[in-house]
Amino acid sequence: MAADSMEIDDSLYSRQRYVLGDSAMHQMAQSSVFLSGMGGLGIEIAKNIVLAGVKAVTLHDTKQCETWDLGSNFFIRKDDVLSQRRRVEAVCPRVAELNPYVHVDMSSSALDDNTDLSFLRKYQCVILTEARLSLQKRVNEFCHSQLPPIRFIGCDAYGICLRVFCDFGEEFEVSDPTGEEPKEIFIQTVTQDNPGVVTCMDNQPHGLQTGQSVVFREVNGMVELNGTAQQVSVLSPHSFAIGDTSQLQPYAHGGFFVLVKTPKTYNFETMERQLCDPQVLTPDLSKPEAPLQIHAAMLALDAFQEQHSRLPNIGCLQDAEVLLKLTEEVNSTLRNKASVNTELVRCLSRTARGTLPPLAAAVGGLASQEVLKAITGKFAPLQQWFYLDAIEVVRPLQSVPAEEFLPRGDRYDGLRACIGESMCLELHKLRVFMVGCGAIGCEMLKNFALLGVGLASSSGEVCITDPDLIEKSNLNRQFLFRPHHIQKPKSTTAAEATRDINPDLQVDAHLNKVCPATESIYNDSFYSRLNLVVTALDNVEARRYVDSRCLSNQRPLLDSGTMGTKGHTEIIVPNLTESYNSHRDPPEEEIPFCTLKSFPSVIEHTIQWARDKFENAFVHKPSMYNSFWQTHPSAEVVLQRMQAGESLEGSFQVIKLLSRRPSHWEQCIAGARLKFEKYFKRKDLSEEVVTRILSDVKIPEYRPSQKCIETDETARKPDQIKMPLSSEEEREAITQLEQAIATDGVTADRLQLSPLQFEKDDDSNGHMDFVASASALRAMMYSIEPADRLKTKRIAGKIIPAIATATAAVAGLVALELIKVVGAYEFESFKNCFFNLAIPVGGAH
Repeated sequence: MAADSMEIDDSLYSRQRYVLGDSAMHQMAQSSVFLSGMGGLGIEIAKNIVLAGVKAVTLHDTKQCETWDLGSNFFIRKDDVLSQRRRVEAVCPRVAELNPYVHVDMSSSALDDNTDLSFLRKYQCVILTEARLSLQKRVNEFCHSQLPPIRFIGCDAYGICLRVFCDFGEEFEVSDPTGEEPKEIFIQTVTQDNPGVVTCMDNQPHGLQTGQSVVFREVNGMVELNGTAQQVSVLSPHSFAIGDTSQLQPYAHGGFFVLVKTPKTYNFETMERQLCDPQVLTPDLSKPEAPLQIHAAMLALDAFQEQHSRLPNIGCLQDAEVLLKLTEEVNSTLRNKASVNTELVRCLSRTARGTLPPLAAAVGGLASQEVLKAITGKFAPLQQWFYLDAIEVVRPLQSVPAEEFLPRGDRYDGLRACIGESMCLELHKLRVFMVGCGAIGCEMLKNFALLGVGLASSSGEVCITDPDLIEKSNLNRQFLFRPHHIQKPKSTTAAEATRDINPDLQVDAHLNKVCPATESIYNDSFYSRLNLVVTALDNVEARRYVDSRCLSNQRPLLDSGTMGTKGHTEIIVPNLTESYNSHRDPPEEEIPFCTLKSFPSVIEHTIQWARDKFENAFVHKPSMYNSFWQTHPSAEVVLQRMQAGESLEGSFQVIKLLSRRPSHWEQCIAGARLKFEKYFKRKDLSEEVVTRILSDVKIPEYRPSQKCIETDETARKPDQIKMPLSSEEEREAITQLEQAIATDGVTADRLQLSPLQFEKDDDSNGHMDFVASASALRAMMYSIEPADRLKTKRIAGKIIPAIATATAAVAGLVALELIKVVGAYEFESFKNCFFNLAIPVGGAH
């Protein structure tokens, strides 16, 4: 499905690369994955790992498309059901379309207790969904026994309960357990002793543990430490001991250290060994016993299927009691057990045949991240079981008549089995406003389509707005978009793709920002027609504004966001929860001007300095230049007014620009050489033609600057302060303007410049070349280790690291809360959450 020789464009993976790093990306591009089961959970995992960029994926499934599938698998269409296509045949080309660099093939061969499993040896990771427990155990034993072991992941989704099991072998080495960038901790003193004692600057906590190692850099005096790795023995939160420093030179000043990341080895047991004494993660801190309770209930459900060759019937009280008895029997065999949760077991029995698409999306994101960990050894793996339930969604529905949950032969039967017909109808007539159609927005629209949110036949509607156009870097995680959509509007394209998933959806797409300037469109009357608002934004200020509009119009707001592998959700319900603006995050700290100009100490300072130089040279000055000449259309008139003693604001800076404006290539090089002398006071090697020009450039003799070095951290940049011109500067400006008029005639075209807006993603425009080079040169001047181009681009472009796994998970969790909002649930039912798929850890409250 993809050409092996095709050259990969790094811009496709730009934001993901900041999350995983080059080494992990390279490993994924060499790995093959086998994924069985093309239901709702399986297709979520397939989407995420193909977007991530593994080398090859084999999709396996033996079932035919049914109407039921339309409510859980977003790549199956009505025509696939009518033609009775196999599910894997229907979805394979659509999955392959997500990423042209991934080879996607399919298999519909039998996979059961009699299958020869030797074919799995060509894969690095095997994932089973919709598989009986007996088959999972058999495949897991095979994978575990191989050398090297094949990484195994088992995933199951039954109604309100899901589980993930991981076995990556007995010695699985992880290169970077957390993925966090080590902090640079500045040094106050280092003693000459055996052992030497390091104290941190201003009693800054170092956060180290005994046995870890640190690397020292930019130490003055005790220079022998620089570049060396030293094992630490913690003495206090602010000091630690290292090796013998008694024979080294005395410490003078400065320097910092960073933690050396060391690999960590994890040991996994097979599923068979883990069944009776499971290692479980607790994702919801408000329900610490839930994982073990779900473990017992789902093992009982496996036993029910073995005994009856079916799942419990919807609403069948007798089946629920049988499952409860089985759960009590299973629970009695567990070494580590919790009390049987009767309510959970009965809800599981009633909903086991059904599907909650948002729950599949949330756990599909987590399971996909575990696949990437299995392949790359990046981030701490799940050990070994993960359980999640959505009992809060169905708990208030237990008094609803059983007939509400029975199938009706349409695409919502799986959902109906979980939440009932009345709740489905409420979703259909919902009027939702979603702000933003990026990564989270695409995932939310998919969830809306599967839930049937906003059907035209029920007078419902999903209104979406986003002013942005689709870029190539979006395709890696905004899965509704394809290469032929590049430079098309996100909102209208996303609306069209969503209607492909569910043609009954009423989607109204706008191209507007939501801000004070558009309040004539998104006015109080507009908000009064809505049931709720969803934000899919990437900045705090926009969230604050939308929150203020929801608060004044008493409308619920569902907010979420991601940062790399981290995600959060916040549910804001009028008169029930606090608003988003009730707990403002501290503003982003700006680097003091005096630090940027005179005292850079870390690479972030030099990158910001370079970015400021870009803005000043290519944006601010050209804009000021154009503005001046729009007010003063003739150079001759300006000269006459200045000669008459009139003071013209900005004239000095503008005339300096005019007099120095190059008209040919040699002048450009000469100007660059003078800038280099001014900024860096160093010589550089050049190409032969450039060297020849440089040799003729007259460099003023260097004299130490008489300028006062600014040390006040509250001081503003000079261009923020209006400085009066001296008479000498005025005379110089007049002379420069006279020379320019006499030499060039100052034609109209020379009175206009073209300001540049910094564009980080176009490598042909030279913008990143300027910032990366200027930053690296300044870093060298101050003995700061330069950053590579990737890190420079992230900092200068203020890029938020992003990966599809976290986006899918956070959107699924938000969509679960949407059901509760629609049902007007009690306060205790709602859950805000945060998670970090890298560790993994989560929390809900």
